[in-house]
Amino acid sequence: MRITIDTEAATLAHDDGAGLQTLPLYSDAAFEILSRQWVKVGWDRKYSYTFTWLGRPLIQLPEDVLRIQEVIWAMQPDVIIETGVAHGGSLIFYASLCKAIGKGRVIGVDIEIRPPNRQAIEAHPLAGAITLIEGDSTAPAVVQRVRRLVQPGETVLVILDSCHTRAHVLAELEAYHPLVTPGSYLVATDGIMHDLHDTPLGRPEWTGDNPTVAAREFAARHPEFQHGPPPWPFNESTLHQNVTHWPEAFLRRVR
Repeated sequence: MRITIDTEAATLAHDDGAGLQTLPLYSDAAFEILSRQWVKVGWDRKYSYTFTWLGRPLIQLPEDVLRIQEVIWAMQPDVIIETGVAHGGSLIFYASLCKAIGKGRVIGVDIEIRPPNRQAIEAHPLAGAITLIEGDSTAPAVVQRVRRLVQPGETVLVILDSCHTRAHVLAELEAYHPLVTPGSYLVATDGIMHDLHDTPLGRPEWTGDNPTVAAREFAARHPEFQHGPPPWPFNESTLHQNVTHWPEAFLRRVR
């Protein structure tokens, strides 16, 4: 794609291979084109690796953090399950929301929880709301351990943020979807990979090997889940698309 910005004329010209189109620079369409490119460049420069939440690294795009916060506030789940622990920032973030809401707890699953990260999470003031499980998130024994931590009647939200290959994400979707309660979400994060195949840090195979493909395949197999983003609870703009690392991530259980 070629993008040309003329700030004096206030236009954005772009050619994505289907022909040249010129847009007003201060338009929704121009914002969406610029945002998509900004996200790609920011991902490659590891922009999301520059944030912390209450002292722990939180490797997420801030917009995605705010959007999932909106979902958690609206749902007020009893249990938030996250695969992929890393430094623990996301777990601390979800635990802080549970504390603010006055209910809920967090279960974090990872194939390897490095000792310094475990120590920091377990020493955190919010550690009482967090349970750590080390092991392959798709292994039957691990899935069973998670299931035993969920009580009948509890509202459950599941966020998948571990290995992002199509096969692994699809296996996680199949393993954890029975725990998702009606009205809640199963979230397959980092589908942005399909846009990153041509970046310096990207890989060509990501065009077809990514969480978005897995989410689409899962949705086609499971009509009890509706594939699409949660509505914005507040919007005084004319925009309607997220600036996100999580395109097509949200699967809402409708029955």
